[in-house]
Amino acid sequence: MGLERIQKILARAGIASRREAERMVLEGRVMVNGKVVDQLGFKADLSKDHIKVDEKRLFRPEPKLTLLLNKPRNCLSTVKDPAGRPTVMDLLKGVRWRVYPVGRLDFDAEGVLLLTNDGDLAYQLSHPKFSIPRTYWAKVEGIPEKKELMRLKRGVMLEDGEARVVSVHILRQMEKHCWIEAVVAEGRNHLIKRLFSAIGHSVLKLKRVGYGPIKLEHLPTGQYRQLTDEEMRSLRKMIEDKRQSSVISRQ
Repeated sequence: MGLERIQKILARAGIASRREAERMVLEGRVMVNGKVVDQLGFKADLSKDHIKVDEKRLFRPEPKLTLLLNKPRNCLSTVKDPAGRPTVMDLLKGVRWRVYPVGRLDFDAEGVLLLTNDGDLAYQLSHPKFSIPRTYWAKVEGIPEKKELMRLKRGVMLEDGEARVVSVHILRQMEKHCWIEAVVAEGRNHLIKRLFSAIGHSVLKLKRVGYGPIKLEHLPTGQYRQLTDEEMRSLRKMIEDKRQSSVISRQ
């Protein structure tokens, strides 16, 4: 397989995302041929070296698997919860390989959640530099005026910095609330709720209906399916396009 940086080996093996793998290395949880490795520049060969993570031997990577789950409300998008609350892993009983959520979706939100054992893919889908669009439908208290929606497009200041939507429009309008489609290109915690709160409107319900080119469509709540080859190609094409545009913008 050849020499690779240790964190990349861990990510390829589905142990964790690239960033989580880097943290594991820096915390001294990785051993290569009996010696602790805590430097991110260290290189190894999984086909030749004896690699352990948390005292467990690392073998050749499992087959790559990426799933689309229609996450129900009141379910954590984490692997486990110390308080014993339901997590998305409880819904994946038939999955043979270990997979991990790509980013997070609010506890009380529903809809698209991708899970994968491909650490590189998880990193690319969640890292801000790739700006992968996430599409949400939000039930919002009151009816935002056009100028308020324009504020969201121009950008509003939140406690952790400026944020904006890529696009936003009203889908359906009732007397005291409306449904709005909003697209953002980052995954900050509670971002949609905080954006609408910044313009004076509470989010009553939240559903993610798209992640990049992957759409929820008719997948029932609580059910999952494997991404098709065509969907995987479209994901990778979007990632590559984002990478190329990032390179051009730096020139």
